[in-house]
Amino acid sequence: MRVLNVHLADHSYDILIDHGSLSALGQRCAEIRLIGNAAVITNPTVAAFYADTVASSLKAAGNNVTVIEIPDGEEYKNATTLNSVYDALIEAGIDRKSFIVALGGGVVGDLAGFAAATFLRGIPFVQVPTTLLAQVDSSVGGKTAIDHPRGKNLIGAFYQPKLVLIDTDTLKTLPEREYRAGLAEVVKYGVICDLPFFEILEKECSAIQAMDQNVLQKVILRCCQLKAQIVEQDEKESGLRAILNYGHTLGHAYETGAGYGTLVHGEAVAIGIALAAHISMSLGHCSSDDVARIEALLNAFKLSFEPPAVERHLLLNALTTDKKVAGGTISFICNSGIGGHIIEKFLPEQLIALAGLEV
Repeated sequence: MRVLNVHLADHSYDILIDHGSLSALGQRCAEIRLIGNAAVITNPTVAAFYADTVASSLKAAGNNVTVIEIPDGEEYKNATTLNSVYDALIEAGIDRKSFIVALGGGVVGDLAGFAAATFLRGIPFVQVPTTLLAQVDSSVGGKTAIDHPRGKNLIGAFYQPKLVLIDTDTLKTLPEREYRAGLAEVVKYGVICDLPFFEILEKECSAIQAMDQNVLQKVILRCCQLKAQIVEQDEKESGLRAILNYGHTLGHAYETGAGYGTLVHGEAVAIGIALAAHISMSLGHCSSDDVARIEALLNAFKLSFEPPAVERHLLLNALTTDKKVAGGTISFICNSGIGGHIIEKFLPEQLIALAGLEV
């Protein structure tokens, strides 16, 4: 097992990375004094594979367990679904000595985490991410949220989990599209803060696509290490943590503008990475060779970065309501070569023009 501690002042926690570890969840929770009533929030797709294993593990450790299923898909990460979760928590008798387990991908983790942050003014929760995207990114760092029709993740809270348990065996049941999409977040880390890691991704591309357990666990660990280092310095995104939004500003605009469910999150991020790389080149922050390498790696992971047809006003609306807007300007993350970053500020209209999206 690979263990990584996220060091935060009052709420440090461990990330455990292994294969076949779901059956040990109850024991791991008991070790950090989480025992009592447990609410497992998941979706039908994930529940069919893993809910019984997780529930059995939690029960064996002395917990009463309630499984709450929410619909599968980004389009359901909203206030309506959140209220249905609150209803289920109340009906299950969940109290302040209870805890929530988020079993699923980014949608489940974000929504379950926000439910934990707000129910009874906050109860503990554990992240059990079952998608690559969630394992390398969204389960770590304490960002929780639901979407609003005007924009992604506009309603949320910073709320750290008590534990992140990553079982890489869960990736074996992940649809190929979702696995590929998660690789966009992996590429992001290399581009903005770790050239040697980017080079490893280039070298180990085939092994990663084949889900070689040794290589895959090293890749997930490195992503978690990089994110933990950033979160430890800037937990609530007042500065450095903003670099993790690389590829996300325009990616979110396309994800929102195309309609939730048209693009999965990682596909939108891949589009955003390619656009950000070209913008970075136009500003002199990287070379055409850098852009070619970034696009080649996205291609190698079978990630399309061709933007779908989305009307300009929809993109502009999404950019205008982006969380990173302050004083009318957007903090936009550029890559400096490969392995570095620079933050620029643009008006939404300027960003549309720089990205060549005027038509």
